[in-house]
Amino acid sequence: MQTNCIINTDLLLAWGATFHNYPKGHVLFYEGDFAYFYYQVVEGRIKMVNCNEEGKEFIQGIFEEGESFGEPPLFDGGTYPAGAVAETDITIIRLRKENFLQLLKDNFDIHFCFTQTLAKRLRFKSMISKEISSYGPSHRILSLLKEYKKSKGFMNGARLKIDLTRQQIADMTGLRVETVIRSIRDLHEKGSLKIEKGKVFC
Repeated sequence: MQTNCIINTDLLLAWGATFHNYPKGHVLFYEGDFAYFYYQVVEGRIKMVNCNEEGKEFIQGIFEEGESFGEPPLFDGGTYPAGAVAETDITIIRLRKENFLQLLKDNFDIHFCFTQTLAKRLRFKSMISKEISSYGPSHRILSLLKEYKKSKGFMNGARLKIDLTRQQIADMTGLRVETVIRSIRDLHEKGSLKIEKGKVFC
């Protein structure tokens, strides 16, 4: 859901990238795996998640058409901090790590765009950490939805349909889904957001 650089598909193919199709539920990589490819979503939706010992998920990010994901280990040589799972049937394009890094070296504008993208994601992570440690459910949810709007290019004055389920919101804020449902209803009654036919607008 974060603002992202989009590398032209033809450019990726020229550098040796390939298309891959996967069904819903397919795991592209696990937390702790080493990174060998750059991934960009062509169609569908990917979530990056951590799971605790009880199997509860914490969603680190959701990525859609045109967005890339899982880049940090490509730069620091470490392992993935979270796994990547297909939320829908997906088509992705992937490029080998060494080719991706050389592409960035040869294209400063793309390299700078990725620097901006990673900085925005770091800011988002800092915001979420602050929300979870310092604020109650309603504040957490409203802050998340405002960031979602911002990532889609919407300013505060415009209403946007939030394309996240209650469960996804819960998994991104560390809350129980029952708490999310109750808090969204409270926010609707206060006028902070709007519910129409079960859909949330913020």
